[in-house]
Amino acid sequence: MEKLEFQFALGKRIRQLREDKNLSQAELAALCNFEKSNMNRIESGKTCPSSFTLYKISIALEVTLSSITNTIE
Repeated sequence: MEKLEFQFALGKRIRQLREDKNLSQAELAALCNFEKSNMNRIESGKTCPSSFTLYKISIALEVTLSSITNTIE
């Protein structure tokens, strides 16, 4: 898998988990203490979040870090 493919798949997975929790991008971004525009870039696959950012997202979504990445192939 190429980097851009991974970024897109990761963003799609985060969006899916966020929607499962009935959160808006703005709400999730606020829980993670960063701007909505950052969340938009992550979910759209325009950027690859750091491991710490992924950790913050997992905490905010109340899921394990591995549940974000394990479904990406």
